[in-house]
Amino acid sequence: MNDRMFQNAVFVKSGNDLVQEIACLEDALEFLYEWPKDRRGPIHQTALRACQRAFDSDYPLSAARDAFSGFAKAARILEEVSVTMPWMTGKGRQGGGVTA
Repeated sequence: MNDRMFQNAVFVKSGNDLVQEIACLEDALEFLYEWPKDRRGPIHQTALRACQRAFDSDYPLSAARDAFSGFAKAARILEEVSVTMPWMTGKGRQGGGVTA
């Protein structure tokens, strides 16, 4: 198991309004590295620095996750996924489908 997995994933809106799951430190770093340069600022830099420190040392993974989540919230790309999505429950289906 990856020891750099977040306790809880962070969900963000990426291009074309797709929702992307950031489940580990590597996902967060990749997302931050790919963030457009013209949209970077102090909050992005703080999140990037926190994630890099967690990757390179014993900096708390939870602090890196919180920094990334704070960046996503400030950038208005954070998706709150606190309820089960309809497609996860399978309710409301009318025959003809295969249940998992």
